[in-house]
Amino acid sequence: MVRLRESEVILRLCIVALLILSSVLIGLDSQTKDIAYIHKRVTFRYLFALEIELYINVVAAAYNIVQLGFGWYGVAQKTSNSKWLSYLLDQTAVYVVFAGASAAAQHSLLVVTGSRELQWMKWCSKFTRFCFQIGSAIILNYIAAVLMIILSFISAFSLFRLYSPKRYFQFKSAS
Repeated sequence: MVRLRESEVILRLCIVALLILSSVLIGLDSQTKDIAYIHKRVTFRYLFALEIELYINVVAAAYNIVQLGFGWYGVAQKTSNSKWLSYLLDQTAVYVVFAGASAAAQHSLLVVTGSRELQWMKWCSKFTRFCFQIGSAIILNYIAAVLMIILSFISAFSLFRLYSPKRYFQFKSAS
């Protein structure tokens, strides 16, 4: 049980670090170019999915920090209700981070390939540093999502080990 708690703390710390690093990469990413005597500056605010992804990352990192705080200060999750809440919030965080990363990846793919039908030009041929930083931020988001899936497995294990394998939704100690 102690090793499980230690691995949960390490995973949460890694997730927080990845989400914060991804947020910094997205939030501070901008590039300026002169295109046909026009001074053009590109930031993440031009892509709505990246802006939403930034907010999702910050909220998910804050959630994991709060969960670390509960574990650090000894707020024991001894009741099944608190373990259920933790499990459901972990699941929700995984889904939201993965959905945000996928939306940002899809929007960024439009920036890479362009679209004649939508009259959307290819940005990455002109703003390469911007595209590389956004691409690395999306990769970090997917790595954080995978780590959050593993964390959700740990959360599920710590919840369902309380229940009896022979009786449906009854605790092991109950007869």
